Amino acid sequence: MKFLIVIPTYNEAENLPLIVSSVLNKTPESVHVLIVDDGSPDGTGKIAKKLASENNRIHDLHRAGKLGLGTAYIAGFKWGLEQGFDAFIEMDADFSHRPEYLPQMLKYLQEYDFVIGSRYVSGGGTKNWGLIRKILSRGGSIYARLVLSAPVRDFTGGFNGWKRSVLEKINLDTIRSDGYSFQIELKYRAFLCGFKFFEFPIIFEDRQVGISKMSSNIVFEALLRVLFLKFNKNTQKVKAIEQL
Repeated sequence: MKFLIVIPTYNEAENLPLIVSSVLNKTPESVHVLIVDDGSPDGTGKIAKKLASENNRIHDLHRAGKLGLGTAYIAGFKWGLEQGFDAFIEMDADFSHRPEYLPQMLKYLQEYDFVIGSRYVSGGGTKNWGLIRKILSRGGSIYARLVLSAPVRDFTGGFNGWKRSVLEKINLDTIRSDGYSFQIELKYRAFLCGFKFFEFPIIFEDRQVGISKMSSNIVFEALLRVLFLKFNKNTQKVKAIEQL
């Protein structure tokens, strides 16, 4: 299988060379990295271009401005689908998602349709988080699980792996969510389509360099989006299969 790790960036100049180097060192030659930069003013895009020019396992995709995490992943997924990759991994650039977990993710993707690096299964957790952020994150996942009646423990987490067949079936063109709600909608659509998934434990550590992109607006949007997904369940099923 050919794997593509999609790393969206916005002002990650300090982290990017380090995370890409660590990812490549911990994965086999079948794993490539795609950096999707949203016009970072700190020069992240230039660094991405340089890295891609020096290693054929590294690729770069540049967008005109800060267009959102969800659309960055969709752009990365579409690029990878066109290039013939078999499986995809979402990953942050700030070491919150530890590269050490990638061999596990790759192994589980051989067996399952989608895989979740989960903070909320036995053995998982968070590090260096304040109480409010813990409540928002865990509460958001519990809320989504209860409202959507889906057995996903970590709905809001962004360290996830997807087989090509899942992304092709859930119809990326019809997804309008961003931030936390993007992660929720992807998982919910895949669940509605009956894909087999697995959650394995990870420790999520808050970024050491740079500024967190999370905001109250992202959380509020996610809460509203969950209600929309719940009351439009049949629409989600239709959207997920209408391109078949």
